[in-house]
Order: sequence, then C-alpha cells, then structure tokens
Amino acid sequence: MELVGVPEHLRVLAESVVAEANKDPRVLAVVVGGSVASGTSDEYSDLDLVLVCTPEGQPECLAEAKEFAGRVGSLLSSFTGEHVGEPRLLIALFGPPLVHVDLKFVTPDGLRERVEDGLVLWQRDDTVDRVRAESTAQWPQPDAQWIEDRIWVWVHYVAVKIARGELFEAIEALGAIRGVAIAPLAGIGRTTRPAGVRRLETLAPELVPALRETVATADRADCLRALKASVDVYHTVRARSGVQVVRRTAAEEAAVDFLG
Repeated sequence: MELVGVPEHLRVLAESVVAEANKDPRVLAVVVGGSVASGTSDEYSDLDLVLVCTPEGQPECLAEAKEFAGRVGSLLSSFTGEHVGEPRLLIALFGPPLVHVDLKFVTPDGLRERVEDGLVLWQRDDTVDRVRAESTAQWPQPDAQWIEDRIWVWVHYVAVKIARGELFEAIEALGAIRGVAIAPLAGIGRTTRPAGVRRLETLAPELVPALRETVATADRADCLRALKASVDVYHTVRARSGVQVVRRTAAEEAAVDFLG
C-alpha cells in the first residue's frame, strides 16, 4: 500500500491503521490531518488520524480504541483526550522508534464540524466525499475583541500572584498570555492556521527579541519585568494586527498603574 504524502517515519503506522480499518466494517474511512495534510511535515511530525465510523459503530470503536491501537504497532502508552476537550480522541505513543499518533473516532455527522479537510488515506465508500460536499472546514480564528476584553484582567491576575510570591503560577500565566493573547494577534495576516505560540519564531521573527523578554525566572522582580514586557508586546501586536477593537481603556490604565 502506497500512502502518497505521508512521510517515511510515519508511513508504516499509517499503513497499519488503514489495514486494521479495512478489516473493521464499522470504519468507513481514514483521514490524515495536521502537518501531513498541509504539506509541512518534517522528521518531528506526529500522525493525526481521523477514523470515520458508522453512527451505530462509533461508540464501540471508541470504547475499543486502545485495543485498536495495540494492533497497529508497538504501543507504549495511550490515553483519551478529555484534558483537551476531545473525548473521541486517543493519544498514543508507539516505538521504538518513538512516534506520536492521534486517533480520533468520529461519525459522519461529527466530521461536519472540522477544522480542516485533511487527506483521505482510505475510504470504504463515498461518505467522506458527501460530507465534504455538504459542509465546510473552518479553522478557528483569533477574536481580537475577545482578547482585549480579557487581557487587562489577566495582567492584574499575574501581578497579584507575583506580589503574593506565587511565582510559578505567575510564570504559567505569563505563558498563557503569550499563547492566548499575543501569539494570535501576531499571526493575523501571516497564517490561516493559528496554533498558539507554535512556529511563532517563523511567523513573526521580528518579535522574537521582545518575546524573549516575556519569559521569566522564578524571581519576583524578574516576573514583574516579564509582565511589563508582555504588556509592551501586546500593545505592539494589537496595533499591528490592523483589527479594530473597542479598547478597554479604563481597565488598561488601572492594570498598568497597578504594576507600578
């Protein structure tokens, strides 16, 4: 079986998944997404697979997901994706050599709400083609107003944690501000597939020096310095995004003044 577009280090597992799916009449198709589908994979890429199942068979397929994974390769560990809000997902590690594989078990109706079309590696019938003809993939895009409505509350939250001496909580919250506020705005106009801080170095290389300043050590003064740097970078990306927002000026002034 030749799976065009799947990189060599992922091909054996992809072929094994397709072979197992073909044996199971409850499975209608195997679709690959992520970097493989977008043509940006490299030697570090994971294998993101969607298994489209019959409506009546999907609950059983999901319940047997670990057993399915155990049949396709040398399974080292696996767990379901409730922590990322996706209980239909099995996250698995195979090896050696080590390969991360995501297996998501969906119904045809579940496939209608998707962030990408992906590449069909195998299908039993035309179910996937029909769903795609009737629906559109939509990658979540940043909402600049949503961010502006929250950022100053977050800034105050971090400042309070620093003042209290909860430095590891502050460091984690600083990372959240980078991922949920700064990176999405920085990526506007530069990517149609925003993914937090992933590939931010490539998307916005001119911001890297300033972004380095938003990373703190477990020291109160350094955390405060990083928080002020985060405010500065947010101002920069908000202005550069070109998106008009209702600025929460009163909250901004109060939060910045609180920083001292």
